[in-house]
Amino acid sequence: MPGAALLIAPSIPTAPVTPAILDRLRAIVGDKGLILDEQDKRPFVTDWRGELTGQAAAVVRPANTAEVSAVVKLCYDNGIAIVPQGGNTGLMGGATPWPAHRGIVLSLGRMNHVLNVDPVGYAMTVEAGCILQTLQDTAARHDRFFPLSLGAQGSCMIGGNLSTNAGGVQVLRYGNARNLVLGLEVVLANGDVWDGLRALKKDNTGYDLKHLFMGAEGTLGIITKAVLKLWPAPKDLCTAWLAIRDPRAAIELLSEAHAASDDNVGSCELMSRACTDMVLRHIPGTQDPLKAETEWYLLLEWSSARPRQDGGTGMPDRMEQFLADQLEAGRVLDAVIAQTEAQSRNMWRIRESVADASRAEGPGLSYDVSVAISRIPEFIDRGLKAVLDILPTIRPYPLGHIGDGNVHFSFMGPKGMDRDMLNQYSAAITRVVNDLITSMAGSISAEHGIGIEKLDELQHYRSRTELDIMRTIKRALDPKNIMNPGKMLRLG
Repeated sequence: MPGAALLIAPSIPTAPVTPAILDRLRAIVGDKGLILDEQDKRPFVTDWRGELTGQAAAVVRPANTAEVSAVVKLCYDNGIAIVPQGGNTGLMGGATPWPAHRGIVLSLGRMNHVLNVDPVGYAMTVEAGCILQTLQDTAARHDRFFPLSLGAQGSCMIGGNLSTNAGGVQVLRYGNARNLVLGLEVVLANGDVWDGLRALKKDNTGYDLKHLFMGAEGTLGIITKAVLKLWPAPKDLCTAWLAIRDPRAAIELLSEAHAASDDNVGSCELMSRACTDMVLRHIPGTQDPLKAETEWYLLLEWSSARPRQDGGTGMPDRMEQFLADQLEAGRVLDAVIAQTEAQSRNMWRIRESVADASRAEGPGLSYDVSVAISRIPEFIDRGLKAVLDILPTIRPYPLGHIGDGNVHFSFMGPKGMDRDMLNQYSAAITRVVNDLITSMAGSISAEHGIGIEKLDELQHYRSRTELDIMRTIKRALDPKNIMNPGKMLRLG
């Protein structure tokens, strides 16, 4: 990710975790809730990509909300910094302590219970340490659907998903993580517990506090439980892999797909040929769904909760007719509709394995940006030109959730170029990409958040008024700056 080497560490609390405090932490969480060995701490102080490594005096793993509250109160009273952590799968360093961190990492992994499933009311109450895929599977066992879906779903935790307002591949239909939540329980910076676990779709009693904590990256409090929304389980599903003319064709196709599917478009994912080839090179077992001479592909999925009727028109029939029309219009060059679940899984595995493949490919730069859907083709064209003007041998592999305007504008370094050399170009490339996206009224962070990586970029692009409002909220809820300090927002 761009810019990490250029960041100046912010001022963060440096109160030490003394032997006496360690004893009190052990009394709260027990021996199995406390990790002190340096080797055992390493997975918690290193980010998923292996590019950022910090320090922590201890990793504390509470088993319930009462223990979280007691740990946080102890830290608050002693001015000890806390880095809250879920599955540690983030890409911006938001769950990784700074090298100057002298406090604790508070891991929610032991709080992994589904507390209640209400299939009639379409809601589920869970603890923050539940693995996302576990929640998807739990909903499915009750003939319900929890739509948050992303590549790390086998290891990311719902508390982290909510703290970063995760996006994923279903956003165009169901919204970001904050749109999937009815209520929260949060431990505040002083150890107080706010119980907002209300399964209400209508509640106009003052400020909607839960939205303060979703997307705040643990800088205002620690999400410990959530009431999640559920939907009917899909009964009629159709997945297709399309060779398309260009990104403009993808936008036009998506616009027409909403009506053609009776507004049942679940996902619409743009993939470049370079990106697809990279996955096929590095991820064993993946197969090219469609060998076609084009630079662009689209993964399109339609789904309906209505079961397919014998002899009736289902999603595959509608998709087939739609694709025939798009072929005639020249937007689609070739297409294949998944005939089996295995074929559909292969298509999705290609899309969801991009991050793993890019790690195997070598050093790269990636920009998680968003712009109005209709302007995506313009951004891609102008952005590629601007970056190639700086480094002509860089290898682009753009992709994105184009249904919600989110483009992962990604590049691999030139062949033979190491990370140190690529970092010499990083600042200039970051500036042209973010300047362009800002000039187009877009966002420099669509779904991955700010964390450490985009700390200075937020400062550069957000207005003084916006930054002042954010700092006011931070100081009001975390006056000692112990909650994930030095992430997302510079206070100075």
